[in-house]
Amino acid sequence: MRPHGSVGRWVAIMKKDIHPEYHQTKVTCACGATYDIGSTRKSLRIEICANCHPFYTGKQRIVDSGGRVERFLKKYERTKARAAAN
Repeated sequence: MRPHGSVGRWVAIMKKDIHPEYHQTKVTCACGATYDIGSTRKSLRIEICANCHPFYTGKQRIVDSGGRVERFLKKYERTKARAAAN
């Protein structure tokens, strides 16, 4: 930052030709909602947005990435079966 004019205000001076291009970006959620925002990327795909996030909707939803939920349930069933056998 450096002083600007006789008023004594400080102004941030940005360097030229080092900043990425800023685009109008379309964000697409897995639930189908789309938003337009500004970003350095041309398009974004997200898994959860404000329309489908449990905090905002009040509904609990299991988001399974890579079969983790099924693996956990299988493991839990095996543990439960072992405990019942003992």
